[in-house]
Amino acid sequence: MDKQKKGTRRRGEVLEEAILQAAWEELSETGYTHMTMESIATRAGTNKSVLYRRWSDKSELVIAALRKYYFPKIKNEIPDTGNLRDDVYTYLHARVEPLKIIGRETIRGLIMEPVIWRRIIASIPQIIQQRSHDKHNKMEVAMIMILKNAELRGEICLEKLPPRIISLPIDLLQYELIKKLEPVSDEAIAEIVDGIFIPLIHAIQ
Repeated sequence: MDKQKKGTRRRGEVLEEAILQAAWEELSETGYTHMTMESIATRAGTNKSVLYRRWSDKSELVIAALRKYYFPKIKNEIPDTGNLRDDVYTYLHARVEPLKIIGRETIRGLIMEPVIWRRIIASIPQIIQQRSHDKHNKMEVAMIMILKNAELRGEICLEKLPPRIISLPIDLLQYELIKKLEPVSDEAIAEIVDGIFIPLIHAIQ
């Protein structure tokens, strides 16, 4: 604990920022299994009772740290690779790749707590989104834009595709994330795209 932390009484957002930063550093350096509320408190220069007033356990604190320092890095960019297959694959891959970077040990620790894992997935608005008053959520809009680009290239006729087919890659990705309680592999994404979605598109055209 450094002198500045000992000599300064922090409150509110300043204290919360210090705790979240400490949790992120503990997670990165120590790993989810070995980090504790006490070790986080020590690194933040406070005591663990302060942490428990804000978060009920370390999993909730980890979620808060991930939400602050990690999830905002996920972007909803629309790929334009030149063909529909690669556009869809690239888009789905970008949605889940950040989960792999968190680290296998952390993922495994959180998967052991299914309720927490589902809460983490629900915390990523770019992956799982509540239905809004708008006709489509952001991922559905992205899929439509990808399909419109494919239509401009002469690959498909968009009006022939039912809404359920358009949203199918997203629905299958969500199934993999929520039901299987594990990061989605590149092989699973390829199976969604090459084994299911693209064949269905070709069958309908």
